[in-house]
Amino acid sequence: MATEVTVPILGESITEATLGEWLKQPGDKVAVDEPIASLETDKVSVEVPSPVAGVMGQHAVQVGDTVLVGAMIATIDAGDAAPASAPAPQPAVLESPASAPAASAGDTPAALSPSVRRAVLEHGVDPATVKGTGKDGRLTKDDVLAAAATPAPAPAPSEPLPVAASVAATTGRKEERVRITRLRQTIAKRLKEAQNTAALLTTFNDVDMTAVIEARTKYKDLFEKKHGVRLGFMGFFVKAACLALKDIPSVNASIEGDEIVYHDYADISVAVSSPGGLVVPVVRDADQMSVAEVEKAIGDFGKRAKDGSLKMEEMKGGTFTISNGGVFGSLMSTPIINPPQSAVLGLHRIEDRPVVRDGQIVIRPMMYLALSYDHRLIDGREAVTFLVALKNAIEDPTRILIDL
Repeated sequence: MATEVTVPILGESITEATLGEWLKQPGDKVAVDEPIASLETDKVSVEVPSPVAGVMGQHAVQVGDTVLVGAMIATIDAGDAAPASAPAPQPAVLESPASAPAASAGDTPAALSPSVRRAVLEHGVDPATVKGTGKDGRLTKDDVLAAAATPAPAPAPSEPLPVAASVAATTGRKEERVRITRLRQTIAKRLKEAQNTAALLTTFNDVDMTAVIEARTKYKDLFEKKHGVRLGFMGFFVKAACLALKDIPSVNASIEGDEIVYHDYADISVAVSSPGGLVVPVVRDADQMSVAEVEKAIGDFGKRAKDGSLKMEEMKGGTFTISNGGVFGSLMSTPIINPPQSAVLGLHRIEDRPVVRDGQIVIRPMMYLALSYDHRLIDGREAVTFLVALKNAIEDPTRILIDL
């Protein structure tokens, strides 16, 4: 008897997803709750677990198809042996020009997880040539990275990966076409909506990082030993931003229809990189947290963003965003707000620059700050005052401790 596998509930207001990858092929043994497929939503990848133990039946949809919540995507057959092939009923599928053929079981030694598939695409590694060290011979991300770092002879021509098509011209130049992920489409849509709706403006300031760097250098070993996490700069900036948001509540507010909603809490969205693009998980009630608790939360978000395990509810409801382009070497930028929020703080790289202190030219580690904001709600005076309050807290971290 076959058991249907359907698209699970994906979160509030999300009604559809894209079939990103099959983790089990017809005939494979499947355990209860073992992931058999990966779905791509507007925000994250979601694995579909098997509702029963048995043998993987027929795939009812292909990689790249858009499927509705509740639609059947496959069947699980009872028993331990591979069942005879049989046509599978068709679920509610939204056909898309970008639909790609399903991955063949012969393409890889074992089905690829989302993080491994991304590593394969990023490094151009043929998974069929790599020996997996994971459970049941599965490829791991480390296997792919090791293969990418090891020189290898030019491989014989083989079938391309289903999500990309390389076109070689007679001149030897190549082009690659890759289907736009649902996450990237959503990012593009939201950023364009922000430009079209908000009256965007950016104001700048700079901050002397001497005091924070000295505190970090002095206490980083003790901090990591006690809290089990490295002491970075984001903990200081999140706490400093929470102080400034209390002083300038409009920066922490949002516009809903003809009303302004002021929040008496600070849920800070922290932009982190994922293989599919920038995501913004939320550090909730950051104003009530310690620097150590903030660092732990951000470290956990960063790790799970890379392996695609962030949950959708973790990226909803932020009131203010901090984006640190400095980790990539950015000198200055004009970040775009994350609706319905009204402001975003951009951090940049730290570099030694000459500044004047007490009438003397000295070299100090300086960082440019950028605050982009919705001018419909936040006036220039308020934006500047916010940045000055943040600057004062970073240059004198004692203010963070005494709430000044």
